[in-house]
Amino acid sequence: MILKMFWRIMAENIALRQQLAVYQRKTPRPKIKHRDRIFWVLLKKFTGRWKKFLYIVQPDTVVKWHKKGFKLYWRLISKPKNKRGQPPINIEIIKLIKKFARENPTWGAPRIHGELLALGFTICETTVANYLPKTREPSSKDVIRRWKNFINNHGDDIVATDFFTISTRYYRQLYVLFFIHHGSRRIISWGVTFNPNADWIILQLRNAFPGDHCYKYLITDNDKKFCTKVKDAIGEMGLIRSPTTPYSPWQNPYAERFVGSCRRDLFDRVIVKGPTHAGCLLNSYVNYYHEDRTHLGLKKNSPHGRERVSSIPDNANVVSIPRVGGLHHRYEWAVAS
Repeated sequence: MILKMFWRIMAENIALRQQLAVYQRKTPRPKIKHRDRIFWVLLKKFTGRWKKFLYIVQPDTVVKWHKKGFKLYWRLISKPKNKRGQPPINIEIIKLIKKFARENPTWGAPRIHGELLALGFTICETTVANYLPKTREPSSKDVIRRWKNFINNHGDDIVATDFFTISTRYYRQLYVLFFIHHGSRRIISWGVTFNPNADWIILQLRNAFPGDHCYKYLITDNDKKFCTKVKDAIGEMGLIRSPTTPYSPWQNPYAERFVGSCRRDLFDRVIVKGPTHAGCLLNSYVNYYHEDRTHLGLKKNSPHGRERVSSIPDNANVVSIPRVGGLHHRYEWAVAS
């Protein structure tokens, strides 16, 4: 009895000293280390009164540590001594499987397996199926990639249209409707008005798409101005209307970019008097846009094509030619007289 009481007091003393050592560590919050967990698991095994002198953690926590140690113990002793089964798959093959599936959404395991065989990889078709990504809703990146593929494949058949507004000197709103060809970035037609009703929009459509036009798709937004009457007129002209998703201006990139260019290059730098004045300014800017302004998407050339100088002439100087009322310039070589 005395010996049992002695061991009980000794265990309590050791437990309290161990907890005091944890609190004395120079950290904002005492951290429980692996050796602390092992200590309490062993103490739980050798004495039944360990809960009475435990303060820094909950008893349930010690039980969880014990179970975790049990799983780790059996995991270590259950490892096979000899490695058997199929050899592991190279991580590069797994990346290729996911890449093929991402870039070709309609491909299944047989098609991807065939591509891997053609590339010289020996792999089972079932293994390819196991590493295919699960079916999911297309992400925003997938939608952007599909739109890019659509635009690249049908650029010569696509025309985009959009509205933008101009504030006049008396704070009235002018509406500009324009049509831009995707393949060449040319502005096919445009119009300016105070009242963009359905009849006016149909007139602009007829000016942009005469009877012998060769276009197929017309990208528009979901503006209420494109009412049922306008939609019927678009169909009668042999065009397939492709509306963008609401709040997705990136689906009509070339039209949005032209709007931004018009604002930055022209209308943010002048005060518009009225429709006639706006039409003259816009006509001057469209000519500059077609003949002089370089475009990154056209390999830094203009829609109508600027001739590149192959060799610099002798006794020549660079001269500036004003464009759009002096807001922009074109530069050419001129031989000094």
